[in-house]
Amino acid sequence: MIEEVVEVLVGLGSNLDGPARQIETALGMLEAIEQTRVVATSSLYRSAPLGGIEQPDFVNAVALLATGLDARALLEELLAIERARGRERGDIHWGPRVLDLDLLAYGDHSIEEPGLLVPHPGIASRNFVLLPLREIAPDFQIPGLGRVRDLPVNGSEPRISRIA
Repeated sequence: MIEEVVEVLVGLGSNLDGPARQIETALGMLEAIEQTRVVATSSLYRSAPLGGIEQPDFVNAVALLATGLDARALLEELLAIERARGRERGDIHWGPRVLDLDLLAYGDHSIEEPGLLVPHPGIASRNFVLLPLREIAPDFQIPGLGRVRDLPVNGSEPRISRIA
């Protein structure tokens, strides 16, 4: 039985093995998580990779979920989806990946535990997160940061464009 339904934001990214297809498949897998439903999904965005490693562009999106799972249980589900799609967490930091799922925000909660930090520390500095977020949840309040629509876009971040 669900005691509390929490709205959460999940970032999705891929730049290997058909990135747009990887994102679409992952969205379907998010819908299959127990006590969870996908409320909204952003458009897909193509973005230049960060970190200076030569690799293909990423395809990114953000999903708004409603879940009865606690943050740790939801994170475990996200990691299981990554593994099911072929992601190995030993990947190079900011390197190429089949699928990356980030728990960006868990309602109005701030959580700092080993392996679980929400809100995600990169939200305010990454256009590939901010632009899709503005599209589907402009009024979402990110703890410690404020309303999504009020967070400035990073003018120095590499190129990004909406693709679908």
